[in-house]
Amino acid sequence: MNGPFPANSFAANLGLPEISGSLLHADWPAPNNVHTLITTRQGGISQGRFASLNVGDHVGDDPAAVAENRRRVQAHVPLPLAYLRQVHGNRAVAAADCLSASPEADAAFDHSRRAACAVMTADCLPVLLCDRAGSVVAAAHAGWRGLASGVLENTIATMQADPADLLAWLGPAIGPDAFEVGGDVLATFTQADPAAEAAFEPIGSGKYLADIYLLATQTLRRVGVSQIYGGRHCTVLERDRFFSYRRDGQTGRMVSAVWLSPE
Repeated sequence: MNGPFPANSFAANLGLPEISGSLLHADWPAPNNVHTLITTRQGGISQGRFASLNVGDHVGDDPAAVAENRRRVQAHVPLPLAYLRQVHGNRAVAAADCLSASPEADAAFDHSRRAACAVMTADCLPVLLCDRAGSVVAAAHAGWRGLASGVLENTIATMQADPADLLAWLGPAIGPDAFEVGGDVLATFTQADPAAEAAFEPIGSGKYLADIYLLATQTLRRVGVSQIYGGRHCTVLERDRFFSYRRDGQTGRMVSAVWLSPE
């Protein structure tokens, strides 16, 4: 399901501004009952370095602006968005258990059809997952620390589905032309899997350009996921479209969400 869920008309019904033109949807051959939404930085009311559709409530933005931005996004999702307190770890939780309070976690899964899995990013990689039967979905916040500590493996384990039946979509993240890292990051990945060296291009002075999309793809394939899509954006270089912590320092956050059709 690549297009917007019909309930996107919620926005008009609630009298909220129409922001669908600034939203993205995963381009993958998911079942028709699997839906996605990925925000850009456009379509909100935040000002300055947070302009304009910042959904991060932990970055120093005006809380009232964040609340309004979240309302605008929620109007396009027929299930409550389950936001997390992300810590660059590997914990995955049930999205339906996160609606009254946001736990410390970096991934969420759902098969209950009662919540939308959501992760916030501004350079880190959002990974959306579903099974071919349309019975379970998940979203993971996969920066390099999370990737190295097993966030994708843990997320897939919680889905309780055959990895061969899963589809993955790699959302907007820092691209391989902008992700400069040191030898410590290279060592972290190559010690776990020597094949990871292919994701690092040396640029001198002990520095490398890292391909987070390739690192995630290698991880997914290693655990048995072969249907992998996306991975075409660069949050750093697409300045007008995406927030980027690496580029701007203090800045806003996008949200990537996936959910099953409500019953």
